[in-house]
Amino acid sequence: MIDFNVPPCVGTEMEYVHQAAEVNHKICGDGPFTKQCQAWLEDRTGAEKVLLTTSGTTALEMAAMLCDLQPGDEVILPSFTFSSTATAFVLMGATLVFVDILPDTKNIDPAAIEAAITDKTRVIVPVHYAGVGCDMDAIMDIARRHNLLVVEDAAQGVMSSYKGRALGTIGDFGCYSFHETKNYSMGEGGAVLVNNPVYRDRADIIREKGTNRSRFLRGQVDKYTWVDKGSSYLPGDLNAAYLWGQLQAADAIYDDRMATWYAYDEAFRALAEAGLVELPVIPDDCVQNAHMYYLLLPSLEERTKFIAFLRERGVQACFHYVPLHSAPAGERFGRFAGEDVYTTSVSDRLVRLPMYYGMDPSDRDEVIEAVRAYFA
Repeated sequence: MIDFNVPPCVGTEMEYVHQAAEVNHKICGDGPFTKQCQAWLEDRTGAEKVLLTTSGTTALEMAAMLCDLQPGDEVILPSFTFSSTATAFVLMGATLVFVDILPDTKNIDPAAIEAAITDKTRVIVPVHYAGVGCDMDAIMDIARRHNLLVVEDAAQGVMSSYKGRALGTIGDFGCYSFHETKNYSMGEGGAVLVNNPVYRDRADIIREKGTNRSRFLRGQVDKYTWVDKGSSYLPGDLNAAYLWGQLQAADAIYDDRMATWYAYDEAFRALAEAGLVELPVIPDDCVQNAHMYYLLLPSLEERTKFIAFLRERGVQACFHYVPLHSAPAGERFGRFAGEDVYTTSVSDRLVRLPMYYGMDPSDRDEVIEAVRAYFA
């Protein structure tokens, strides 16, 4: 069976994990490897402040807390996303306002955002689907005109960019994920990028259980104490040590995944030209990271048969998000604004193919042949 995902491992990770435990004697949060990873991400993305977190989910929770939302405040987000995008803001008491996506990139539709704004709207949450950037110029323009905060869910977008700017660095906050299914992994982990200088000091406090410990460590106060709400969002340095090995090989991982992505794209071009499938669309102003490769089948029934056929051929393929507005919690905590033209249709028809670092070319070719065999 060709697995859908294999967690990335470049071979140096356990050396760094051993160093954290046996040499540094520091395995809890905010250790040397955590600081190295944060510095690397700041340097690579151009972000002013990056803080590692325990997950992409808690990165979103930190961002939501920094937005200082009150019960009844509204947050606009796509329905075609993972539950974490929504739950982070539900925890703050916000009302979710789901809107439709664009048919090409599967990203949130800026026109739908503008139409959904009310006097209660406080935050826009663009989700960079498959590591392909949303139309951030349009979204930031809307946010400025309506005095709204922007939280980029860039969980899938590490090493991707929009008009030369790293995803996650354009809005007030950006959120990354380093889950084992992502391009770069620490098992469970994430990062919050604090781009708005107004919130940088408070981000330290929230991440440090509501204390001003970071100011104490910088020598700005003579003792630290509890000053605000917060939680323990620091990952252990063991996890950061594992991530450090992958960040050192970030370009090699990127190139390897892109090679698979381009092989798929070239192989299936003829199927798309024949009208049998739709392929991913990458706008000219976006640089993607090969987080996933997907096909859109003509219907839900066709996709179901397609996935079953691939499984019989030893290939694991998966569908993706079920629209949040149709889920029990989505109905409870939010509403859909406007018309669902593309969200449910895309959800019913999209199928993801195996994609991971180190995928053997022979396995990749087997996936390609299995897909072609179905349509043949």
